Amino acid sequence: MLKRIFLFVATNILIIATISIVTSVLGLHSYLTAHGLDYKQLAIFCAIWGTAGAFISLAMSKFMAKMALGVVIINPKNATREEAFLLDVVHQLARKAGLKTMPEVGIYHSPELNAFATGPSKNNSLVAVSSGLLMNMNRSEIEGVLGHEISHVANGDMVTMTLVQGVVNAFSLFLSRALAYAISVATSRGEDRNGEISYIAYYTLTFIFDILFTVLGTILVVAPYSRYREYRADKGGAKIAGKQNMIEALQRLQKGAGLEDDRAPALAAFKIYHHASWLDLFSTHPPLEKRIERLEKSSD
Repeated sequence: MLKRIFLFVATNILIIATISIVTSVLGLHSYLTAHGLDYKQLAIFCAIWGTAGAFISLAMSKFMAKMALGVVIINPKNATREEAFLLDVVHQLARKAGLKTMPEVGIYHSPELNAFATGPSKNNSLVAVSSGLLMNMNRSEIEGVLGHEISHVANGDMVTMTLVQGVVNAFSLFLSRALAYAISVATSRGEDRNGEISYIAYYTLTFIFDILFTVLGTILVVAPYSRYREYRADKGGAKIAGKQNMIEALQRLQKGAGLEDDRAPALAAFKIYHHASWLDLFSTHPPLEKRIERLEKSSD
């Protein structure tokens, strides 16, 4: 546990330090001047801070997933019968999906019935399944789960999701600073301070608006797109692994929905199943019953 906490903290410090150095070298910290906001520098600053952190995290996603969940990569040379089956299914489905480079395949020890795909690109991806899933699902159900994950890889969902999050972050940062400055200027004029803003008020408002716009961005853009890509991955899984296998996999996930591993919350959006948020607007995954219903109504 301490090792995972250390890795999480160290990674975030590294990301923040890297972005801070880049923005300092480019002179982008000076967007707030005595004459007002330099909107061009602010836009560049927000674009770098909003997207760079997301893409650095994506680049490190395979490494962090292995460390956070203890994913053991299967070596074809000494694979057990169960591991060889897993490799064979993943490679067959990957070829059906048109992938030219086979994903790494791993297993992590957890009672949850789950699997995920991550990695910075289609040609550098990881598909991992839980030991609980392997012990509690039959062959056809496992094929359905793996078809779903391979579809995520083939669709480039990891990169697209990161891009969507980065754009939302950038807009949130920009809007919060622009609005905070406008309110600070209006307030200072009302207090007859010759247009000199209160920096305490500015940074306080910036902090509040950062939270507000991030929440709105999650509700309006990030969460809806995440739910859409889950439906699309279900459809893709049905296409390459079989519609009935995909439906049976989701039905089996319903029965094991009470078990969920929360060791790596950053990976939750990339798993085949994640418990719906207390408020559906924030949920990264549609309810399993809706996913099953959509598959059953879809044409083959």
